[in-house]
Amino acid sequence: MYLPYCAEKCCLFLMGCLSGLRARASATMSFVRRRARARENAPQHNGSCMKHTLADVVEIDLRTEPLRPAAAELRALYQQEGQDTRRQATRQGMWIAITVYLLFSITDILLVPDVARYTVAARFTISLIAFVLLEMQVRRNASADAIDSLCAAGLVAAYAGWLYPSLMTADTQSISYYMVFGSIFMMSVNLFFSFQFRLSLVASIVILLIFLAALQSFPPVDASYKLAFGTFCISCFVFTSYVNWKLNRERYKVFLNAFEAKVQHNEASERGKALLRLSNTDPLTGLENRRAIDQRLRDHWDDWQKFGKGFATILIDVDFFKIYNDCYGHQEGDRCLILVANALEESIQPYKGSIGRYGGEEFIVLAPLDTREQVAELAETVCRTVENMALLHQQRRDGVSIVTVSVGASFTRNQTGAKLEKVIHEADRALYSAKANGRNCVRLFDPNDPQSSDESENIAALLKIATDQNLVSLVYQPIRNVSSGRVEAVEALMRLKMLDGTSVPPGLFIPIAERTGAILNLGYWAIRTVCHELLMDNHVRVVSVNVSPIQLKTPGFAASVAAILGETGVAGGRLAFEITEGLEMEMNSHILRCISDLKTLGIRIWLDDFGTGFAGLSWLRLIDFDTVKIDRSFLHDSNTPRGKAMLQDIIGLVRNRGHKILVEGVETDEQLALMREFRIDQVQGFHVGRPAPAQNFLVDPTPDTHTARLRRPA
Repeated sequence: MYLPYCAEKCCLFLMGCLSGLRARASATMSFVRRRARARENAPQHNGSCMKHTLADVVEIDLRTEPLRPAAAELRALYQQEGQDTRRQATRQGMWIAITVYLLFSITDILLVPDVARYTVAARFTISLIAFVLLEMQVRRNASADAIDSLCAAGLVAAYAGWLYPSLMTADTQSISYYMVFGSIFMMSVNLFFSFQFRLSLVASIVILLIFLAALQSFPPVDASYKLAFGTFCISCFVFTSYVNWKLNRERYKVFLNAFEAKVQHNEASERGKALLRLSNTDPLTGLENRRAIDQRLRDHWDDWQKFGKGFATILIDVDFFKIYNDCYGHQEGDRCLILVANALEESIQPYKGSIGRYGGEEFIVLAPLDTREQVAELAETVCRTVENMALLHQQRRDGVSIVTVSVGASFTRNQTGAKLEKVIHEADRALYSAKANGRNCVRLFDPNDPQSSDESENIAALLKIATDQNLVSLVYQPIRNVSSGRVEAVEALMRLKMLDGTSVPPGLFIPIAERTGAILNLGYWAIRTVCHELLMDNHVRVVSVNVSPIQLKTPGFAASVAAILGETGVAGGRLAFEITEGLEMEMNSHILRCISDLKTLGIRIWLDDFGTGFAGLSWLRLIDFDTVKIDRSFLHDSNTPRGKAMLQDIIGLVRNRGHKILVEGVETDEQLALMREFRIDQVQGFHVGRPAPAQNFLVDPTPDTHTARLRRPA
């Protein structure tokens, strides 16, 4: 007797499943082997878990891998993974199985009509019982394993409940072929449902035994029939069990890959958070750095503008800290700053304030305070806290032998034309007043006090006549190539003096010029002046000029620059414009278009003070800078291992973008040697050249270069 046609189809189906599973298993194992080899070849490190505290973040090792669960733990996780999903999938599968099981009643009526009433009754009875028990388990929120066991038992019962009355039929020929449909139950247990392998194996064995028992109790057929159908059923059991085993292994491997991906995602998230905290943390004191505190300042400002929540800004400067560093050494100086930072951080906690390191020995406190009395109390607390520490400082020349601080404070108030940068400016003016009044004291900004009031109105009026009265001038600071030592460029620095000859610091008059719009005329004057003083006669190769964001936003700025170049006959490639992001600087289409027009003229675009602004990385992404100037603060912090690592990371970031690197603030031989070690392109600072007037520059006698050298004073 030959196997029925349906049996042949079942065999072909199983062989196809095996082939597909073999290919998927091979691909999965290949992936796992590659992951294992990569893990074996990865460098090993001490420590087994990620560090998450602020102090540990600074010391974070980004290559350290956390502990992975053991095999038993992974198996337990696998069993718990997706309990709800497994329950729902098994429930829906059982509904489908019950529906198909009941539809086969039609086949009973056609093939075994004499016992159809019994088989159909058995089908409906078993289906109803299985459905009720299943829903009860689901409503009791039973585990996925319990529901799987119930469904497997239901399938076995459904097979036995149908087979027993079917064997009573008088149509032996029909039932002899109809029995092959029993393999469907075995395939359902192994392939249709996602049972665990042990459960599927037990259910399959029971179904196989029921079939073999029924086959032996079926006397009308000969031995060849029993051998053929028995062999088919056993083969079906072996193949479906093997496929189920492979499927379970595949599911477990998929779980492992998903778990590994989840672990890696969590690692990446934690490392990203750690890097974010690190980028906002001062490496020496552990306080927030200037970038983070500037963001807090903007948040406070927004809250005040939108909701009227006032805040205080307090600047704190360690008195005579340079003398302390020179006398006790940089290590003791660092220790002093750390102790002061810790004490200040603790003292402001009752006021719900935040503190950051704003400069070398300068700190800033922001606190949500509304009244002048509260601000004065906090500022006095800050000053007395450091004084009570009694840190020895015997080299002071004012008769005080301990470390003290000068404190300048300002707070929000209703005023016309209030600007964010004005808050810092007012606190800075108050700090200047505190220093002028003998240090170790507190000064609050008072707009009605002539000694500490903002002089912006006087300076604004002065800027209107500055160019006509020759009150502004330019000095030039050399920029040297680290390898050759030659002066490759100079930076133009603007100076302003009062009518009585008193100098006005750039940090004071530049913000006022930007606020009043006077920066436009000053900027055009500066560009025209550098062309006449140095570029027309080829005294230097390149001159850089600082350009305000206000200028870049002004319509027609690039056209005006082109007119100046045409008027003086200077090529655009001889000019470099230095751009510094400020508090109000936003990268918009007008600025990008202006920068594009300037580059079309051949003008070089430099990014100034990189690392201290608010959008430096965004700028590097949007603009192809010719040179990036790293702020001097990073070089001055490089005397510590952490500061040196931070500087090296920034250099690596900029170098990977392909920009030329210029480092500001080189003031010692050690710093210059460090720049050579880091293979920096250019440097600038008092050690390599102080600002000097234009007449101090001559053309280098070397005929094939335009490199300038400084004239030695007579």
